[in-house]
Amino acid sequence: MKLSDLRDNPGARKTKTRVGRGIGSGKGKTGGRGVKGQKSRSGVAIKGFEGGQMPLHMRLPKRGFNMPNAKNYAEANLSDLQVLSEAGVSDITEETIFEAAETNRTKFDGIRLLGTGELSAKVNVTVTYATKSAREAVEKAGGSVTMTRVEKRKRLRGPEREAAKGKKKK
Repeated sequence: MKLSDLRDNPGARKTKTRVGRGIGSGKGKTGGRGVKGQKSRSGVAIKGFEGGQMPLHMRLPKRGFNMPNAKNYAEANLSDLQVLSEAGVSDITEETIFEAAETNRTKFDGIRLLGTGELSAKVNVTVTYATKSAREAVEKAGGSVTMTRVEKRKRLRGPEREAAKGKKKK
């Protein structure tokens, strides 16, 4: 056996098909791309097109809505207020909460106070928004809650709506 006798196994190497080199090659003229049109040109891919069949992204159901300008609030609980009050803070603002949590203020649009946990100390709280249960718990402990967020206009129904209409006419 000589080095010159060494060969690859049959079918291990495949020669590149030279398209567009005459009808005798079998891949002449259109080069195996069919006839004319967008798909016969180079560099074209029709994204999501499935040959006229309804594309997958249109067949699947859509749900929900992602608000592009949604506010991102940090959340604080009543238990967090209790910890701050035990540390000797009676007037709790958003700045004191962010400092205590060592959180970057710039990532959030404000603080939402939630009603989870217990609060026994009298504290005055100023936050962007507080839930109804959180407000009731703070007021029950003898403190007060001030919200800085502008309240949405409440949609009036029934007798309230009729009363509001009567006020507008006068």
